[in-house]
Amino acid sequence: MREIGGKKEHTSMLEEGKVEQPNKAGRRTMCWIKKKHVRVGLAETLSTFVMMVFGLGSVAQVVTGGGVFGDYLSINLGFGLGVAMGVHAGGRVSGAHMNAAVTLTMCVLGRLSWKMLPLYVAAQFLGSFIAAGTVFTLYYDAIYNYCEGNFTVIGPKATAGIFATYPAPYLSIQAGFLDQVLGTAMLLLCLMALADKRNQPAPTGGEPVAIGALVLLIGVSMGSNSGYAINPTRDLGARVFTAIAGWGLDVFRAGNSWWWVPLVAPFVGGVTGALIYRVFVELFHPKDMDRKSEHSGSSECIQLNDCKKDSTTESETC
Repeated sequence: MREIGGKKEHTSMLEEGKVEQPNKAGRRTMCWIKKKHVRVGLAETLSTFVMMVFGLGSVAQVVTGGGVFGDYLSINLGFGLGVAMGVHAGGRVSGAHMNAAVTLTMCVLGRLSWKMLPLYVAAQFLGSFIAAGTVFTLYYDAIYNYCEGNFTVIGPKATAGIFATYPAPYLSIQAGFLDQVLGTAMLLLCLMALADKRNQPAPTGGEPVAIGALVLLIGVSMGSNSGYAINPTRDLGARVFTAIAGWGLDVFRAGNSWWWVPLVAPFVGGVTGALIYRVFVELFHPKDMDRKSEHSGSSECIQLNDCKKDSTTESETC
């Protein structure tokens, strides 16, 4: 009961709570989003989505335009700059791995908790899948016009390669596996160097550009054999989408069942590259006490941030 203008009016409890309920619901929603796992998952999904939309979009332009709207270099630029924008999109929240090989390597090195691995992989797969769907929708008319409605995986008018990687006709499975191992090893080796505060790291704030340049460099030097997937979730997410969208199970049969190579080889290469950097460089960094006396004023005196199990901080309890 409430009094309005000197008159008493009966109101129900539900009516009294009409104003408060949306506020409470909003607070609960924000509280849920602030939880660490949710924030990390959303940021990693968005980062991967951004990278893939720019990367796949550049491939779609080149293929459907018959070379009028770009060439192989523009594809490398698209993925390189896409990676840079992806790091900007979620780097401070999830680290913007955008690559299951990177995530696994961080777990092996003890820089990320193993319990976070499924979350990162699922987010990366989802971001890749949604990005493939977005580019397919955007370029559907162009793809349909280019291949005359015949969605094929191999042949002169093949379009499945817009989304996932396939080997060149001359490439054997063994050589392709080595290609993916080496490419991913170079990726992780250089990522370790860019993040190493005791060596010559990327300048603060310049990490996205440095990482994008690294991906561009791998593309222009190691991309012709099989499209340098060097990323299991990037390749599998888009490949699954094409299987559903009209290309069928041929996306898994083509290239002597090539699909498993970019799924498995990058894991081997990522861990290998990171361990090589650790053995050749990180293990020989002077200890703190030695650096103060032996290398005072040199670049070796830069303090190395302590590595924690999780790359993200705990959010407030809701």
